[in-house]
Amino acid sequence: MTKVIPNMHLFSVIALSTAMGLLLLGTDNEASASKINFLVEDVVKEKVTKDKTVDVDASPARSVVSGKIIRDTSLLGDKETVIASGPFEIDEDGLFVVEGEKILPPLIWSDNRIHYGTTLSGIFSKAGISNSILSDVLNGEGLSGDISKIYPGQNLRFGRTQGGQLLALELTYSPTESLKIERTERGFVGGIELKEPKIKTAISKGVINGSLYLTGKRSGMSDKLTMNLADIFAWDIDFAYDIHKGDSFEVVYEELSLDGKKVGTGNIMSAMFVNQGEVLRAIRHVSADGHAGYYSPEGKSLEKAFLRQPVSARVSSSFNLQRRHPVLNIVRPHEGTDYAAPPGTPIVAAGSGKIQFAGWKGGYGRTVVIKHGDGITTLYAHMSKINPALRKGERVTQGQKIGQVGSSGMVTGPHLHYEFRVNGSPRNSRTVRLPNASPVPASEMAEFKRTVSDIEQQIAILSKEDSGMTMLSSAK
Repeated sequence: MTKVIPNMHLFSVIALSTAMGLLLLGTDNEASASKINFLVEDVVKEKVTKDKTVDVDASPARSVVSGKIIRDTSLLGDKETVIASGPFEIDEDGLFVVEGEKILPPLIWSDNRIHYGTTLSGIFSKAGISNSILSDVLNGEGLSGDISKIYPGQNLRFGRTQGGQLLALELTYSPTESLKIERTERGFVGGIELKEPKIKTAISKGVINGSLYLTGKRSGMSDKLTMNLADIFAWDIDFAYDIHKGDSFEVVYEELSLDGKKVGTGNIMSAMFVNQGEVLRAIRHVSADGHAGYYSPEGKSLEKAFLRQPVSARVSSSFNLQRRHPVLNIVRPHEGTDYAAPPGTPIVAAGSGKIQFAGWKGGYGRTVVIKHGDGITTLYAHMSKINPALRKGERVTQGQKIGQVGSSGMVTGPHLHYEFRVNGSPRNSRTVRLPNASPVPASEMAEFKRTVSDIEQQIAILSKEDSGMTMLSSAK
């Protein structure tokens, strides 16, 4: 027998270990948001009246209206419990109807670190889980089948009952993302679970005595953060050749944490780089159309209409109008810059424009020529492959892959020959002044200036503090 007791304010929660539910009703037959717990054997559909206690027969669990399986690690023992969440209402027949959630006892979890050579079937076999269960998981609903995509460094967790039945799996992709699979009445069902990290502002400073990478390490910066810093100033600084001892940087960024543990970094909010005495500053701004970019404090874009180099490689031969040709052994102007790289290295368009030529071009071999605005053209030669989608007149965007490094044409080894021309005249692509991308729109300038002011205040505060919430690090 379960007693349901009305009251003037709200429902209360009673002990899970009893077969009693207490129901507190408001004067208008509505209750405030709360929870009421029932054992599975208790009634979830109750008949109540106002202003008096009514004894209700504790009938079987068939009275449960509906429910879904969840787990509560705070519960102990083997008893199953139904938990119902408010607000609750009484229907016209005086029936109290709730929708319950079936809570099972805590699972026993086991961790399995994935290494090189680890197989999914091997993990299941080592854990004592049969191939038939593995097949059920792989053929489950939702993203359950993605459990097959395992990589070294990940962790696969099995959640089982005390009797060994597999009820849940969790494959960790990152500290904030994991694949969760649960056994339900219709089989295994998988989905992505995202954890929202806490964000706080951090600042790092460094004085270069070697490389940007090593200085960033000593400043407590991750590889990703250091690369992002380099990308911001890549249009103005060649980080392979232009970095000098004594150059310095300051970067304000988002630090991400979960449960008090640092799990990564977010966006760089502002950055400063001093290169041979020249001070470059960058402020992050998201435009009205959602584009995120970096601008000077005056609102000029740090991005250029052209990339300084269209391939990730070292310079093997510089722009030189008096160079002796390595094959012909005669003085012939070298009207471009050569970048030595392994065959197949991606080549991208230095700027947006239209394809003027794509094909074989004599000693240049496989070549692409792009026509840009203001009389500028760029040429990419000696490719091993040209993107088959490129046709004369087709538009390409900055950073779009147009081909791969090769050794076609008159060459001595694989490399990209890159030319930058203005009105047909060759220019040194490494030193030519590149036009900027569009500045902050006038309609957004007021908001941008407020952002600049806020960031300057943050820098002042972070630079003065060296404890508490501040994450200040420096290196020389």
